[in-house]
Amino acid sequence: QVQLVESGGGSVHTGESLRLSCAASEYSNRMGWFRQAPGKEHEGAAAMDGCGTTTYANSVKGRFTISRDNTKNTLYLQMNSLKPEDTAMYTCAASSRALSLRPYDYHYWGQGTQVTVSS
Repeated sequence: QVQLVESGGGSVHTGESLRLSCAASEYSNRMGWFRQAPGKEHEGAAAMDGCGTTTYANSVKGRFTISRDNTKNTLYLQMNSLKPEDTAMYTCAASSRALSLRPYDYHYWGQGTQVTVSS
């Protein structure tokens, strides 16, 4: 069982930035950031494999950047130009399989960190 612990969430205003971190107990080939807000579907925001290949949801392209430090088993999500529609619980997830933004492709999940963006 891979253990994942997120940090870095908070409350900000439109246009501000946050950096989320996810500390993993062991290496996983594929890791991603997912988000869910009340009344909305659980969606993948960004994912990255161990070789540096990334994929992003269209809604966050150009604003969010995913990165990882494999020596520390840590995943990051830099979120710039935040909008109210980015408000959600952000959860880190891990898998040993191929790169994907589909939640059901992931097997290990953290507890999440809340991001709230106000107007």
